[in-house]
Amino acid sequence: MSDRKRIVVLGSSGSIGTQTLDVARRHSDKLEVVGLALGTRVDVLEAQVREFGVRHAAVGDEGLREAPTSRSLATHLALADDSETAATLGFGPDAVVDLVRLPEADVVVNALVGAAGLRASFETLLAGKVLALANKESLVVGGDLIMPLAARVDEMRRANGLAPATGPAGALMPIDSEHGAIYQCLLGERADEVEKLWVTASGGPFRGRTRDELASITPAQALAHPTWNMGAKISIDSSTLMNKGLEVIEAHHLFGMGYDKIEVVVQPQSAIHSMVEFSDGSVKAHLGTTDMRIPIQFALSYPDRWDAPVAPLDFRTLGSLEFAAPDTDTFRCLALAREAGKAGGTLPCAMNAANEVAVAAFLAERCAYLDIARCVEVVMEAHEMQRVKSLEQLEEVDGWARRTAKAWIER
Repeated sequence: MSDRKRIVVLGSSGSIGTQTLDVARRHSDKLEVVGLALGTRVDVLEAQVREFGVRHAAVGDEGLREAPTSRSLATHLALADDSETAATLGFGPDAVVDLVRLPEADVVVNALVGAAGLRASFETLLAGKVLALANKESLVVGGDLIMPLAARVDEMRRANGLAPATGPAGALMPIDSEHGAIYQCLLGERADEVEKLWVTASGGPFRGRTRDELASITPAQALAHPTWNMGAKISIDSSTLMNKGLEVIEAHHLFGMGYDKIEVVVQPQSAIHSMVEFSDGSVKAHLGTTDMRIPIQFALSYPDRWDAPVAPLDFRTLGSLEFAAPDTDTFRCLALAREAGKAGGTLPCAMNAANEVAVAAFLAERCAYLDIARCVEVVMEAHEMQRVKSLEQLEEVDGWARRTAKAWIER
């Protein structure tokens, strides 16, 4: 029997998904890809299925079931079938989520974009699998549901001898560079001695601009991130600092820290991925090359470390490191997200849904750049907060917030 970790990648055509497959390509002796899912790019999916010998695939768009590319992929999987297990190709959101329950899967990499990833995260942990999480909204929207499940899987891993001898049991591994950095800085440390988590931000492409200067920003300008190569939605969130607001909420859930112990600091070079300050004044910082394959690989290799997937950072050529406080008056989204996180309940869900609608409208040139924060604030003010009870409740809040945001944009 192979001792390779068997992984499912949800969102395999996106930035995180393709870089995850690059890690799997580099470490084929340690990783086996057993399931792949994406939204619409069936041609990309077929190429990935063929390269990695994958037998289970899903396409999020139900309408592509009869497309020529889908028939080609189905034919390939049928020809690759054997008598032991049937190969599968599913269509629609449920088919994507079904992959997390594959009996042969050990780890699910959730790189789906937006609130759609929450159910996949929930079902991954419910199935007792390790969740390597790149989907921010899983914790922002459903952290109150996800973290108790992760704790149960941690207990199961310890009971079954699957957890490392020391350190976290590893049921939920963050792929975000910032949270992966904090995770590593906390290894071997006591939680009661942590004074502060410092979440670093590049500041985005508009660092130092005034609100007046942001009024006429175009989607092309907002997509031009100075240090990271990311998808469109995350790039816009980075430019508005909403990305950092979401990461603050994530850090609260992941590490059990109060919001008064989580701060954002602008570090334009993106060389320091985050820091942890301790009660004696010591600070641990995680530094490295600005390449997402490093945190992706650690999430998959934990508790081990494998050979570096990229050239290490050369400190002799790094130059200076700058630090600054974020401008939350100009970049309102960070303050709004922190406000939603502190209030808790269903408010982060409403906030996140409004942001997704506003970002999509901005990318489609149906609203102005500064309207993103205005839309989020309007929806937050209109929302009647409730305690989080279920996925179905969160889906209802998400739907309400999207309708409210859309109505405001189209007013």
